Amino acid sequence: MVVDGEQFDVTERIEEPCVYELRWTSGPNADYGFATSTHSGDGQTDAELEDAIRNFLSQVDPTTGYIE
Repeated sequence: MVVDGEQFDVTERIEEPCVYELRWTSGPNADYGFATSTHSGDGQTDAELEDAIRNFLSQVDPTTGYIE
């Protein structure tokens, strides 16, 4: 998935349906990313995943490439 020019690999956890692992493949740190889910246990739409990615990116320190 590409959001604001940044590439993320999105996979759903097999052992935890509706929990998504998002790995930032275009970022400066290999295998860095985050997981997201909903309280209801429902799957997420592409728009919801894009919002989660934008929220993640807004927290990343541009100097380190990590959330500080």
